[in-house]
Parts: sequence; structure tokens; C-alpha cells
Amino acid sequence: MQLRYAFRLDPGPGQRVALARAFGCARVVYNDAVAARERARREGAAFPSAGALSKTLITEAKQSPGRQWLSEVSAVILQQALRDVERAYTNFFASLKGARPGARVGAPRFKSKRDARQAIRFTANSRWKITEAGRLLLPKIGEVKVRWSRTLPSVPSSVTVIRDAAGRYFASFVIETDPGADLARMPEGDNLPSVGIDLGLTHFAVLSDGRVIDSPRFLRRAEKKLKKAQRELSRKQKRSKNREKARLKVARAHAQVADARREFHHQLSTQLIRESQAVAVEDLAVKALARTRLGKSVHDAGWAQFLAMLEYKAQRYARVFVKVGRFELTSQVCSVCGVKDGPKPLHVRTWTCTHCGTVHDRDHNAAKNVKQAAGLAVTACRAQVRPELVPAQREEAGSHGIHTGTRAAQRHSTR
Repeated sequence: MQLRYAFRLDPGPGQRVALARAFGCARVVYNDAVAARERARREGAAFPSAGALSKTLITEAKQSPGRQWLSEVSAVILQQALRDVERAYTNFFASLKGARPGARVGAPRFKSKRDARQAIRFTANSRWKITEAGRLLLPKIGEVKVRWSRTLPSVPSSVTVIRDAAGRYFASFVIETDPGADLARMPEGDNLPSVGIDLGLTHFAVLSDGRVIDSPRFLRRAEKKLKKAQRELSRKQKRSKNREKARLKVARAHAQVADARREFHHQLSTQLIRESQAVAVEDLAVKALARTRLGKSVHDAGWAQFLAMLEYKAQRYARVFVKVGRFELTSQVCSVCGVKDGPKPLHVRTWTCTHCGTVHDRDHNAAKNVKQAAGLAVTACRAQVRPELVPAQREEAGSHGIHTGTRAAQRHSTR
């Protein structure tokens, strides 16, 4: 499978100027392509092909006085900008037809130099390379220093240079993983246990084996610092240098929170995949929960990012990953006898089953039910098990004391 490995870059002053020029040229070509497509749509003409756009917006534009500075950057990043436009329109039309899963994708918009994220992509034909000294050689930019935190498992096929809102530069390499090497890095999964996970806000996760992972609450802990930085930004004059400094301060504070949360998710997901043969989670409606009064805490937890990491790591290391439907009554069913005990408000953290008398912790019981609903609960002989059948209670089923003959007589008399 293909993965991205990102590393921090430390470009020099001249290289920062060259990267800014490359970002601007790629952005101009992207905006020109979007404008050409929109102009054709308004006129009712056919959309120009990728070849026609490349000839008009790159080859011929370099000869014109208004766009001759496009020749100062690598032609590959300009071609990749056109590919990004084609991919954006393909996703937009597929979303309109319902052929693309997920949320509705909007039409491509124009990019701005004030966007929080700027990026350019170099493919193999641009002749970029990693030098023997460990630097990243980019055409018409030079050798950029890289902060290597680990070795690349294979030769990358492309590299994307990114500048984020905090002014940091990153190199994102696309590599193809080796399935054999990935399996050798992880222990054999046949003898490992399965685990069900119940995600929450009081605790980030409660596992079916009883383990509890506390929620770090990175955003809540940094709120005081963020509030002060945001207040200083609001008092600066617009488009001034002091306002730009204050904006960078706010962006860096948010970046620290996001980086800490991402590192926590990576460590926890890797630990669960390493220690488990199969992982079951509940398919949460994160977008809907983020619109409630608990929205800030939901965003702070980052459930969607954590589940995405679990899913791709399970696929990479040959583990089983199961999502249980969000309408499964994991908090209302006794994990011992299987009796539905009815809904409970959120402030009820422990409850006693009315049928078997078992005292349940709400989250631990839900994690067990998630594991059972996914079909991962097994006996000592490795056979799949489910909660045993419970006889129907008298007040819940049956004729409620009316004999069969009496009911038949009543039905005939009514007719």
C-alpha cells in the first residue's frame, strides 16, 4: 500500500524565496485552469482538455510578457497543478452523481496567497533526489536541509513540499510499503486477543479487557495560551507586520496542539494493532456530534483521525478491523445475559442488570458489546460466541393472560 512519510525542512533565506516563487507560479496556473473551465461552462462550450490547457497556460504563457516568469520554476510543478484541477473537477462531478462516497464535494475554487496551506509536487521526471549528505535536492531551488526522524522503507515516487499556516516547511514522500517487511515488524496475530473499543469524552477509550485510556484534552489544556494569543491578534492593525507576527503566534500554538494530538493517536493506534489480532469500534456520527454543545470536546478528542489510523494500520499489518453500526444498542444491553435494560442518561455511569443482577460500568459494558456485536468474542476453543438466549418475560411477550381459545372466540364473534 502507498503511504506518506513527512519530514520537517529547514530551507535557507534564498531557498525560502525560491519556494515562495514556486508556490505562486503553481497557484497562478491552477487559478488560470479553473478560470478557463468556468469560462467554457458559462459559454456552453466543451471543457478544454488537459493537453490544451497545458499548451495554452504553460507553454504559450511562458512566451507572453505577463506570464514569462513561469519559466523561473520547474515545469513539473506547473503540470502537477493542472493535474490537481482535473482531479478536483473529477471528484466534484462524481460527487454530484453520487458515485463518490463521503460528504458532498464542492466545485473547485480559486486559490489565494493568503491560504493557510501552500504546496507544490515534484514527480520522478523532475529529477529531484536525496543527496548522499541527506539533503533534498529540488530543481531550481537547491539542496534543502531535512530533519530525518526515520529511514524511508523504499524509494519514494514523488515528494510534496508544504508550507503550513505556522510558516513551517515539510517534505511529504510517497512510498510503496513492502508487505513482507511490514508483517516481520509485527508479532504473529494468530495467538493475540481481540479487543472492543468504546470511545468517549470522560475517557478517550475504554477497552473490552478493562483497560482505560484517559483523554489528554490537548485543546482544553492550551486554551489559556490560545486565548491570550488570539486576544493579542485581535488588537493589531490589519495588514501590519505586527499583525502577521501575532497571526504566526496563534498558528504555532494551534500547530502544537494538533501535533501533540496526532502523536497521541499514532502511539495508541500502533499499540492496539501490535497487541491485538482484531479491533472492533463503533461507527460514530462524528460530524453530528460536533454540532452539539459538546462540539469542542469532540473536536479535541479527534475520533475520526484515530479511527482512520486504526483502519489503515490494520490493513497494513494484516489485522482485522471491524466497525459496528452506530445504532447498535451497546449501552443498553447487558454484556453477560444479553437483556436490553433500556436507555440511560449520560450521567449514569454504572447500572445493575435487572435480569442477572450484574453491576456494569457503562463504558466497559459498551466495549464488551462492541466486541460481541462485531463477532470477535471467542471461547477457549476459539469458537465464536454471542450472548445466550433469554426467555421472554411475561410482561413483554405472549398473550398477556388471554388463552388461545378465548382469543379465537373473540375474533370469530367480531367477524
